[in-house]
Amino acid sequence: MPAEAPFFRDIALVFVAALLGGALAQWARQPLFVGYIIGGLLISPFTPGPAVHDVRTFELFAQIGVVLLMFSIGVEFSLAEIARLGSPAVLGAPVVMGLIIVIATGVGVLLHWPLGQAAAVGATISVASTMVVAKLLAERGELHAPHARLAIATLLTEDIIVVAMIVLLPALAGETAVRTRALAVALARAAIVLLPFFYLANRVVPQVMARVARRGNPEMFILVAMAIGVGTAALSSGLGLSLALGAFLAGLALSESEFAHQILSEILPFRDSFSSLFFISVGMLINLSFAAENWTLAFQGNVHELSDADADLVERAVRRAAAKVPA
Repeated sequence: MPAEAPFFRDIALVFVAALLGGALAQWARQPLFVGYIIGGLLISPFTPGPAVHDVRTFELFAQIGVVLLMFSIGVEFSLAEIARLGSPAVLGAPVVMGLIIVIATGVGVLLHWPLGQAAAVGATISVASTMVVAKLLAERGELHAPHARLAIATLLTEDIIVVAMIVLLPALAGETAVRTRALAVALARAAIVLLPFFYLANRVVPQVMARVARRGNPEMFILVAMAIGVGTAALSSGLGLSLALGAFLAGLALSESEFAHQILSEILPFRDSFSSLFFISVGMLINLSFAAENWTLAFQGNVHELSDADADLVERAVRRAAAKVPA
């Protein structure tokens, strides 16, 4: 059997699962991404039947979907709109996250969890998924609605807050003291991306795209746009921020170009194909057997009752949730 045969078998399974799950969701009048998650669950290594062997590869494909979706949303925004939504988003994100943390901590205390553990769980679930909300709004055709614009701006503010949260989560769990220096370094990394952004968006990127467009080569035009989008997302991820934030900022910079609509029309087919892989990969990571066997632990309030392997699995899951990535 050729070495590449298992890989293409996995690809075929993923797209068949996406097709079946999407058709089911459409029949049930539910968002398509719900069907994609169900499709991923059906081909998960944790469920009987045909399964994808190399889940990690498709998790990487899923990240491409995140980048393309947030990049396209950024192209549809504008700097003027972000400036207008800035204050409500900056104020709204910490308020909403704080309320969720307080509620979750209260519920944890009622379940006899340690206070630090309850607060850590609350901090984790307070972060909404930018990818899920953006996909839902796109499917409903509401991305241009005022409430959708504010929601996206608020979620991106949460992405910045997550930088501090990831540093502070170990302290809430009682593992280490508060690492002020680490927090300062994380925020400095955020500044490296954010501070030069407005200059590049206003002065450099529109001129670059105009020069490339004048060459009259459509392939080079879209390649430059994708290089800016993926490159900024990679820089953002490398500095400890989210891929979604970097991709959105790249799209926002390109939105100031007079060729923004052309860029958007070129990337939409890729966006829709790859964004489905994100939700398929989420479904593939769901382990229903583990949840069924350990559901009572949520009410016991003692993570030490887990085995070492299971405790490590839970810790990694919390960190993935805080970072808002599928793996």
